[in-house]
Amino acid sequence: MSMQATPWAVVPLLAVLSACGPIRVDQAERVCLRDADLARAPRTDVTVGIGTGSGGTQGFGRIGMQISGDYLAGRDPAQVFDRCVMRRSGQMPQRALADQPGWRGRI
Repeated sequence: MSMQATPWAVVPLLAVLSACGPIRVDQAERVCLRDADLARAPRTDVTVGIGTGSGGTQGFGRIGMQISGDYLAGRDPAQVFDRCVMRRSGQMPQRALADQPGWRGRI
């Protein structure tokens, strides 16, 4: 292997490592809203329908539920939000959870 080919072999590794770095605070705040929301209450969704085909008419349904460990532990959504933003960006949030656009929970 020549010495000139070696730097190019490192490029994919650098790309992977750069993806692991911190993100901007505003991006972290948007991403962490979901964690805070799941700490506030479980998320559920229900789908019900009727389909027809060669086999006749059939009903179908699906129920989904997401429960976070933060909810089960009774953690404050604002603290979950702050920790998440700090973990992802390395900085504290610029705005409190209650001031975030899209936050619909009660603290």
